[in-house]
Amino acid sequence: MTRKQKRLAIIAGGMSFILCAVLLVLFAFGQSVAYFYMPSDLTKTTVGPGTRIRLGGLVEQGSIVRGNGSTVSFKVTDGQQSVPVSYTGILPDLFREGQGVVTEGVFNSAHAFVADTVLAKHDEKYMPKEVADRLKKDGVWQPEGTATK
Repeated sequence: MTRKQKRLAIIAGGMSFILCAVLLVLFAFGQSVAYFYMPSDLTKTTVGPGTRIRLGGLVEQGSIVRGNGSTVSFKVTDGQQSVPVSYTGILPDLFREGQGVVTEGVFNSAHAFVADTVLAKHDEKYMPKEVADRLKKDGVWQPEGTATK
């Protein structure tokens, strides 16, 4: 090999190494992203079983059902659609009906949402930003103190 060919081989090898590293990073980010959906989004989009998502909205009035042990079922609504959620674990202290909530989990093979994380608002003035923005956009935002009890 001539000097020019060696130099081109080293440059090509370095570029292919960098390309492989970038592709691996992009693949890893794509696997760890949990997309955010509101209940009405799920009627427009097909989410396959096992796909990790974030589901946000309000806890529907009268929907909380406590099962055996620490299993809880409830519905998340955006005022238009509702999605039943089951969760096994300890709920946040401020989790209650009519409050903002973001759940993370997957749909199982029976197309039921099984949450492994539940996040609730942490004081009287806070609602998860993603949820508040979507509720305002959809016209179902109720400022604090105007929610029906």
